[in-house]
Amino acid sequence: MTDDYLSRIGKLIRDARQHRGWTQSQLAEALGTSQSAVNRIERGNQNISLEMIARIGEALDSEIVSLGYAGPMHLRVVGGRRLSGAIDVKTSKNACVALLCATLLNAGRTTLRRVARIEEVYRILEVLGSIGVRTRWLNDGNDLEIVPPAELDLDSMDTEAARRTRSVIMFLGPLLHRMDRFRIPYAGGCDLGTRTVQPHMTALRPFGLEVTATDGMYHARVDRSVSPTRAIVLTERGDTVTENALLAAARHDGVTVIRNASSNYMVQDLCFFLEELGVKVEGVGTTTLTVHGVTHIDRDVDYAPSEDPVEAMSLLAAAVVTESELTIRRVPVEFLEIELAILEEMGLDHERSAEYAADNGRTRLIDLTVRPSKLQAPIDKIHPMPFPGVNIDNVPFFAAIAAAAQGSTLIHDWVYDNRAIYLTELNRLGAHVKLLDPHRVLVEGPTRWRSAEMMCPPALRPAVVVLLAMMAAPGTSVLRNVYVINRGYEDLAERLNSIGAQIETFRDI
Repeated sequence: MTDDYLSRIGKLIRDARQHRGWTQSQLAEALGTSQSAVNRIERGNQNISLEMIARIGEALDSEIVSLGYAGPMHLRVVGGRRLSGAIDVKTSKNACVALLCATLLNAGRTTLRRVARIEEVYRILEVLGSIGVRTRWLNDGNDLEIVPPAELDLDSMDTEAARRTRSVIMFLGPLLHRMDRFRIPYAGGCDLGTRTVQPHMTALRPFGLEVTATDGMYHARVDRSVSPTRAIVLTERGDTVTENALLAAARHDGVTVIRNASSNYMVQDLCFFLEELGVKVEGVGTTTLTVHGVTHIDRDVDYAPSEDPVEAMSLLAAAVVTESELTIRRVPVEFLEIELAILEEMGLDHERSAEYAADNGRTRLIDLTVRPSKLQAPIDKIHPMPFPGVNIDNVPFFAAIAAAAQGSTLIHDWVYDNRAIYLTELNRLGAHVKLLDPHRVLVEGPTRWRSAEMMCPPALRPAVVVLLAMMAAPGTSVLRNVYVINRGYEDLAERLNSIGAQIETFRDI
């Protein structure tokens, strides 16, 4: 077989395995082979017989033996329908990927509850599996068990999976405690313009980490004689930068103070998890974190990450643009309070339940009922700020909401170089979005939505905003190549269908 055919077959097998919800190790067990062999097959690096293809197809209940190229996934949306009923918010995608990276700190068994079944998580699991970490889904695929090996095999890292996620950058913090020299691929993910990794290097250099970048890889070297002598001041109050600093500090022998730290939801979940590992973290929820490190961690821990405020915001926006009454359950309100205050000023008709605790015992949740509302454009511009301001990832949803409101709304996305540009894709669905510069758009509402066929924007949140607008647009729309949505949302089309949407998943023949 040619390398091209082997690569195609490998991708088909990987897609079928992920659809089944299996890890590479589970497929290997079903076939009576090793996880490393499955990894080579999926990467197209091993010759494979038709008999083995048939066996894999039988194990995964998938007709891989037909050898048809899977191709990209698309969505066909019949819009103009009202949503109704209730829907639960899933656990945080960003918290889950940070926690998976954090399991590299622990020599013991980690069980994570209600893990988001999304492409971003699958990519991290692929990387972990390829370096020797054993993972398996429990309780009908709701929970995930992670058991690290005594020694990691970084030379066998699945670089293709690693390049498809930015989260792999968070391997730096834990790995610097495990080996003196290592390398990881450049981080990938959404197309959001230039996002420097320099803040990560600045945060980790006090722990002795030096990184050079060549040939698509970060080459790391750790000087064990170097340790923080004063507080680490982050040059960017970023979520992953703060998480990387926390991961490095967790196993540092001593007390580390991190200033200008993010206090966002995924950072708080990581702090709560580190406390389960025996690492004391003071100042959770503030911009100064004090970490009392533990040089060796070997604990069997069980942790439930909290719900995703960005998914909650997207469901809220879905109700607004479709003029629906919808109850969104398990909303992490402390990370949506500013957004809800703005929407209240715009005229949103909603009702909140009493607060209750998330499964982590710390995060405050509510059930939120949204009703059809006559919205007015806000007086002030919409712009993100570090927590407790408007969440950076919630800003794009205000574009769809503003398009449904009366008047002009200025949206200033100062964080990302390109993301505001993608919001102009709403114009193809009838919106009036004017690009003022790469960071600012002016949205005129209300909008008379219309159906369209278009490619999915390459950034997660704008892609979902386009999907929500298609749900509001009468007629049939098509959104092509939606991998980026699957990176951040679990079964989004199916779940939206459960509350009244009509969205069909299909592939080209």
